[in-house]
Amino acid sequence: DHSYPHCWRCREPLIYKGVSSWFVEVTAVKERMLELNQQIQWVPDNVKDGQFGKWLENARDWSITRNRFWGSPVPVWKSDDPAYPRIDVYGSFEQIERDFGTVPTRVDEDGNSVPDLHRPYVDDLVRPNPDDPTGRSMMRRVPDVLDVWFDSGSMSFAQVHYPFENAEWFEGHFPADFIVEYIGQTRGWFYTLHILATALFDKPAFEACVSHGIVLGSDGNKMSKSLRNYPDVNEVFDRDGADAMRWFLMSSPILRGGNLVVTEQGIRDCVRQVMIPLWNSWSFFGLYANLAGYEARAVTADGSSDPLDQYVLAKLGQWVEEVTDHLDRYAIADACESTRMFLDVLTNWYIRRSRERFWLTDGPTDGNLTPEQAQPFDTLWTVLETVCRVTAPLLPLTTEEVWRGLTGERSVHLADWPDAASFGRDDDLVAAMDLVREICSAGSALRKAAGLRVRLPLASLDVAVADPSVLSGFESLVADELNLKQVRFLAADSDEAGRYGLSAQLTVHARVAGPRLGKDVQQAIKGSKTGDWSVADDGTVTAGGIALVDGEFTLEQVAGSTVDAEVGVLPSGGFVALDTRVTPELEAEGLARDLVRGIQQARRDAGLDVADRIVLEIDGDAAVRAAATDFMDLIRTETLTETYGVYAKGNDRSHMLPVDVTGAEAFIVLRRAEQ
Repeated sequence: DHSYPHCWRCREPLIYKGVSSWFVEVTAVKERMLELNQQIQWVPDNVKDGQFGKWLENARDWSITRNRFWGSPVPVWKSDDPAYPRIDVYGSFEQIERDFGTVPTRVDEDGNSVPDLHRPYVDDLVRPNPDDPTGRSMMRRVPDVLDVWFDSGSMSFAQVHYPFENAEWFEGHFPADFIVEYIGQTRGWFYTLHILATALFDKPAFEACVSHGIVLGSDGNKMSKSLRNYPDVNEVFDRDGADAMRWFLMSSPILRGGNLVVTEQGIRDCVRQVMIPLWNSWSFFGLYANLAGYEARAVTADGSSDPLDQYVLAKLGQWVEEVTDHLDRYAIADACESTRMFLDVLTNWYIRRSRERFWLTDGPTDGNLTPEQAQPFDTLWTVLETVCRVTAPLLPLTTEEVWRGLTGERSVHLADWPDAASFGRDDDLVAAMDLVREICSAGSALRKAAGLRVRLPLASLDVAVADPSVLSGFESLVADELNLKQVRFLAADSDEAGRYGLSAQLTVHARVAGPRLGKDVQQAIKGSKTGDWSVADDGTVTAGGIALVDGEFTLEQVAGSTVDAEVGVLPSGGFVALDTRVTPELEAEGLARDLVRGIQQARRDAGLDVADRIVLEIDGDAAVRAAATDFMDLIRTETLTETYGVYAKGNDRSHMLPVDVTGAEAFIVLRRAEQ
């Protein structure tokens, strides 16, 4: 058995036969094609000297004709008598009419005669051979049609009927700014465009080319309409939206030249990670701005005194600069990743840490906010408006909806691109706040590993970094985020930090080091495990007397644990130590915070507005009643309670709503307070 060629459309076996053909002498311009290729910006850049460059190096003369009826007829007329050879090549209607006295025509649907160079009309043009004195031989068009890739390669000029029309436009727009197609076009469209542009204009046909990978179906095979091995597009659009599919494709490895398997889960992940955070941010702003009756306005970095506002605006400027650079370089997937990370900062840091600043406890203000009250509204409005403008090419429909709601203007796609410099630059603040976020992430991981719920307050967190002074003033921010009573920033080389037992650990990667070291890799592994390793002043790592090179090892800081603390290493250096001891007082406050969560859920289930005041009654076991009494002010403030009561032991609870709290029984009754 052996493989046999089949038609990719009808799956029938094919028979190959040698036929005569007309050729373009590509080899005559091959060296110039290689030179002009160096002027093209390729994405990914390895295509320039890789798949496309190698193809050019091995370029052969191009067979441009096919033995078919449909297609662009070859404009060549040839003598039908070999004794009197002659070949005429025509380049315009004018030349054809000069020699044949007419141009080929057909009758259109309105009964009018219109020029048509296709078969069969063009084949009717026949004339005597001027080089035959006998007058018997005739000039007849060769029966071939042009390869459709010749049509595709001509599109740069053919689309505007150049050189017969639009010469000024074409000469001002050629070469094209960029084109995009899949990687296989290095042997197809990219190649034919390049041949004709080099031969005719001595220029590349395009200044930049995005050469993406292959879109694969959910079964891992090339996506095929006949196989239907992909999610139904209409179902995806109806369920997730067109922007979800667009983001899924543009954020994927396919725009870096890799292949992409299209799955419904992948599309839904885009909705969850990007579209929902953006929409929720807009909904959050709209909810509280409408409650306050406030019309927000654009603000600059110096328009707020709050460090969170200053941070998110400085971060916004950095992000605008990053995305602008990515898009200028056609690094679309990188722009998507930068956007996803910024939206994470916006939703999971800025909005969450600023939520209480949007909550005007005195109720609606009819828009008359103090400068301090207006700062978070103006900041978030500025961020959302800018995000819409920058993300509009990536999420055109979602950003249009949000931007219109924010501004009331016609379209985000008619707005100017933002200037990153207008948001100010504060690299020190951004670096410090990013470190704070890193600390909070590490602290949350330790809390989760210890099985301690977020609403349970803990006593303290020690943070050891190289320069603790950069974190000065952020103690309360970390404490609020991690629900802590105390936060201390320590120098990593201090005695206090030293008591947590941070140590270095070397891991030798046998699969990487093995091919180079052979059997000596076992000696290096043994040295790493027994402590027989060192790091020289120049950074060279030696294990078991064997010098290692980059990639063959991992050197990392490992934190130990003490009886009363869990220790975690920070990716940027240093560590955090979380006091995991839970006292009765901390447990009681945690119970009160559990009650707050349950009451808030009950408010939502009852359909109350966020600004509605309530009457609240609480009952439960002894621990619940004690927590509700001791932390009455906390519960009343967090839940907007006007009238507050705690039942005595033994009350009838049949009319009360059970609330889920950790390790106890709790019941509540709530209703909207009379205005």
